[in-house]
Amino acid sequence: MEKATTPQALLGIIENHEKARDPKAVRVSVCGGTGCKASGATPLIEAFRSEIATRKLDIEVISTGCHGFCERGPLVVLHPSGVFYQKVKPKDVGEILDKTLAKGEIIPRLQYRDENRQVYEKEKDVPFYKHQERIVFAMNGHIDPTRLDHYLSMGGYRALAKVLSTRTPEEVIDEVIRSGLRGRGGAGFPAGVKWKYTRAAAGTPKYVICNADEGDPGAFMDRSILEGNPHLVLEGMIIGAFAIGSTEGYVYVRNEYPLAIENLQLAISQARELGILGENILGTGFSFDVKINRGGGAFVCGEATALVNSIEGKRGMPRTRPPRLAEKGLYGKPTNINNVETWANVPYIINRGVEWFTSIGTGDVSKNPWGGSKGTKIFSLVGKVNNTGLVEVPMGISLRKIVFDIGGGIKDSKKGRTFKAVQTGGPSGGCIPAQYLDHPVDFDELSKLGSMMGSGGMIVMDDHTCMVEVARYFVDFLKEESCGKCTPCREGLRRMSEILNRMVRGEGRHEDLELLEDLGSLMENASVCGLGESAANPVLSTIKYFKSEYEHHIESGLCDGRQCIDLIRYHISDACTGCTICAKKCPTGAITGENKQLHKLDQAKCVRCGVCYDACNFNAVSILSGAEIREKLGE
Repeated sequence: MEKATTPQALLGIIENHEKARDPKAVRVSVCGGTGCKASGATPLIEAFRSEIATRKLDIEVISTGCHGFCERGPLVVLHPSGVFYQKVKPKDVGEILDKTLAKGEIIPRLQYRDENRQVYEKEKDVPFYKHQERIVFAMNGHIDPTRLDHYLSMGGYRALAKVLSTRTPEEVIDEVIRSGLRGRGGAGFPAGVKWKYTRAAAGTPKYVICNADEGDPGAFMDRSILEGNPHLVLEGMIIGAFAIGSTEGYVYVRNEYPLAIENLQLAISQARELGILGENILGTGFSFDVKINRGGGAFVCGEATALVNSIEGKRGMPRTRPPRLAEKGLYGKPTNINNVETWANVPYIINRGVEWFTSIGTGDVSKNPWGGSKGTKIFSLVGKVNNTGLVEVPMGISLRKIVFDIGGGIKDSKKGRTFKAVQTGGPSGGCIPAQYLDHPVDFDELSKLGSMMGSGGMIVMDDHTCMVEVARYFVDFLKEESCGKCTPCREGLRRMSEILNRMVRGEGRHEDLELLEDLGSLMENASVCGLGESAANPVLSTIKYFKSEYEHHIESGLCDGRQCIDLIRYHISDACTGCTICAKKCPTGAITGENKQLHKLDQAKCVRCGVCYDACNFNAVSILSGAEIREKLGE
């Protein structure tokens, strides 16, 4: 790669790569993200390349970052036609080359079918993709993240060249403030305002940090951006460093993200070779470089001050503020931290302008950067929904559109399953019931419902979900992840855990509900950091919207979601046909019976794992709770 010595030279290199990219060229795009790799993407990519080389075809095979539709992997998109294939295996390669690429014929078994068996040919028509608005994820699926020339061919680093040739630091900060870009890590603080504070703070050197710790269970937005387009994040960081006056940057990334780290390391090396990292960047006198710091996996290190302590080699515990990090952060110097998704938005704002960015989302930020939620947000959509994966949507979209249009609705809806709640914001988020499905999703509106945006976790729950068990699960997770520095968080979570664990065993008391609410209020108002302040959200929101479930647990030993192990029993009814499937799958041998004879379940051996319930094709296995147990089983 030719080294650029001026912003104009960089623009020239970018333009050459843009011209070299032929939009009509035949390409096979294979998702090479972690999810698809786990499903066999690596041998699939090798099979495509080997077969194409053997046949001497003029077809490029691109191993891309995450396409988002992770449960359907490995994913293949054929360009320029846009034909979309899912769950592709190496044995399918020859047929794809012979039929689809050579003759334009579609292979039905590889096509995506929704719950109603409707078939979709093109990627853009698949509901999961059709209803998204991809900006940060726009290049994922089109470029190889290990190739700088691919990023440049899509206009990469054009924003940096523009900034270094036509903008002052103050102008860049003003542009980001006017865009209304708010931090995507959870707090939603206006990014440009934070930059302004850090630039104005006394002391050098100034640091910029990319927070890629991402500790929420089931969340992998930041990982997929770093894996699929690391140069986009670097470009945002370099622009931010120029605006702030920083010479040193860090990417704090979880050590559990080996592919993200590998691709990021390569991207940093390539950026240095291009001349956009290091000393005297593009001859402008601006110097900046980036280091990678691997985190040990502590959830609390996603909190900014705990993250700074971790980089310094200290225990990951939050600091008391003030002073804020903008004044006294890493090694006591002014520090600016934004998360991966926030940095990735910056180049688009510079390239397309403030008016374009503010046209997406909610509210009015023209007079107040806190006045709305602009741009898009990436969510990790998981749970009891048909289409799971990563989705990028405009701020202000309704929960219903995400769950039902993009997510394809509730899994097993034809068996009677219905929507019950969705939790947003990760383990510290609140659970939002069906009555608010048409509520807009943005920073402020979610807070009004007792939840939050968080980093972007979104867990969908159906009517077989016990909300008391949900609260217990997340409180136990947060209890283990609390650093223990402050009493309200440390002791509050322990006491909450004790109460909730008693409840799911059927040992709850009426006074427990008031105590849980008092503990939640104390934690919100007295904890040192955001972990403790928001940790009670799962409990408070479920009590607010699903109080009857708590009361049923306390009064009748009933678990409405039929999940609490100590409050349920599995029962085989007379509808049993004696197919023996449940007996064969039972891990403890609790089910016995002859072929074509009514089977029996030994409650003493049953561990209530639910395997029999899932395996039965005749609805002969039922879940009993409370009074039903006493009536049918005499317990």
